[in-house]
Amino acid sequence: MYAGDINMVKIGIIGGSGLDDPEILENSFEKDSDTGYGKPSSTLKTGKVKDVDVVLIARHGREHTIPPTQVNFRANIQALKDEGCTHILATTAVGSLREEIDRGHLVVLDQFIDFTRHRPITFHEKFESHKPAHSPMSDPFDEDLRQMLIKTCKKLKLFCHENGTVVTIEGPRFSTRAESNMFRMWGADVINMSIAPEAILANEAGIPYAAVAMSTDYDCWKEDEEPVTWEAVLEIFKKNASNVTDLLLHAIPSITEKTGDEETCKDLGEKGAGDR
Repeated sequence: MYAGDINMVKIGIIGGSGLDDPEILENSFEKDSDTGYGKPSSTLKTGKVKDVDVVLIARHGREHTIPPTQVNFRANIQALKDEGCTHILATTAVGSLREEIDRGHLVVLDQFIDFTRHRPITFHEKFESHKPAHSPMSDPFDEDLRQMLIKTCKKLKLFCHENGTVVTIEGPRFSTRAESNMFRMWGADVINMSIAPEAILANEAGIPYAAVAMSTDYDCWKEDEEPVTWEAVLEIFKKNASNVTDLLLHAIPSITEKTGDEETCKDLGEKGAGDR
């Protein structure tokens, strides 16, 4: 079965800070959801983008009232799975840990380092007898979705970094300078407070997942720059959020297209938990 069958494709979007504009959807309506893990962060905004079914969740709530540690990541992923989402695209704001990743740049993530400590990050609270569930996570972001995002950036002439390792910290505080430098030594390129748990859970749920990050600041490792503040982050949002919106609007229809004899993305029905 090709992912190109438009009737079989439904895209879940998890919108991050300032990047969860529900107005991108046509013929949209709100839908309440509840799962075995509780309610997701927001009502589900369902609608279409160029005839493709889309379901949007605001990661921190519509009014940005949910701190990173309190986001119910399991409910968010489960709600999208319950809605029949075959793919998930996530957006996130990040701090840059590299000189070359400037404010406003987009990064199509390919690896993460999980530095969270207080969040449930698995659906497997117990194993069935003799059936331990250890999900492979060597490549946590779906490569077909990543390439689709990169291709769309090039088509729109949006500059993007085609690879990037994100370190996800607990928050809601920002890093100390020592931590920021440590993460750089570990090989992280950007830093945020949300992506690793989502990617883990999406993999466990068997849903192809990819994330595009927007750099808003230089965290605090650059001593010739002011340390990051929330106000500075918001300023960059306002200037560049439209780029992320344009990327999603043009990328989503591409998920239903075939490129030559290759599938653009795998259908959920062909993927098992832990597969990529």
